[in-house]
Amino acid sequence: MSEEMIFEGKTTNEAIEKGLKELKVSKNDVEIKVIENEEKRSFFDILAPRVVKVSMKIKENSLKSRNEKPKVEVEIDIEKLKKSQELIKEFLDKFFEQSIKEKIDIDSQIEKNIIKIDIEDSKADFLIGYRGETLNALQTILTAIATKECNEKVRVELDILNYREKRKKALEELAEKIAKSVIRTRKSITLEPMTPYERKIIHTKLQDNPKVKTVSIGEGTHRKVVVSLK
Repeated sequence: MSEEMIFEGKTTNEAIEKGLKELKVSKNDVEIKVIENEEKRSFFDILAPRVVKVSMKIKENSLKSRNEKPKVEVEIDIEKLKKSQELIKEFLDKFFEQSIKEKIDIDSQIEKNIIKIDIEDSKADFLIGYRGETLNALQTILTAIATKECNEKVRVELDILNYREKRKKALEELAEKIAKSVIRTRKSITLEPMTPYERKIIHTKLQDNPKVKTVSIGEGTHRKVVVSLK
């Protein structure tokens, strides 16, 4: 089942165009609903910029046709991956040497086309940052290093002090807490902006809940999850 998503614009057409562009589909591939603003606008609200919201959901037949075209994963030469792995370790060794003047143990493994980097030394905790922002930025840099060496898009997964598993557990607990609040108060709740990975955790955790549903709204780094009653 495809996820319902919400897009915004100054006009209905602008909101629809944004949605089609992000979902990479044509207008015939989606179900579109214009969401009416339930709040009454006062006289002074006339001066405020108007925001139109539309709900879009990929049609089941379109989703099926998409799924019938399996993605072919390009197998990257293992020697290139090993070279990228070494470059990443060299980069991190120099980074720690210059930043904290100490040697940090780095565990690195290759699984299929993925280079996994795990750091368990507490002296590296400063690289996690606020809600993983620094960790994600460093992972992006390491991905660029690996991709440049292989001339192929390489997936790099960086974790420090098992932060990602801890964050996942915290978000799943938050999702359950928010769902209970929505059911109790019968009012929707909009969460703070999250990364695609974090939003997916919320959606997945609540997808089988019979009483609430989740949608994503906003764009780019401002994209967030809304939890509401079904």
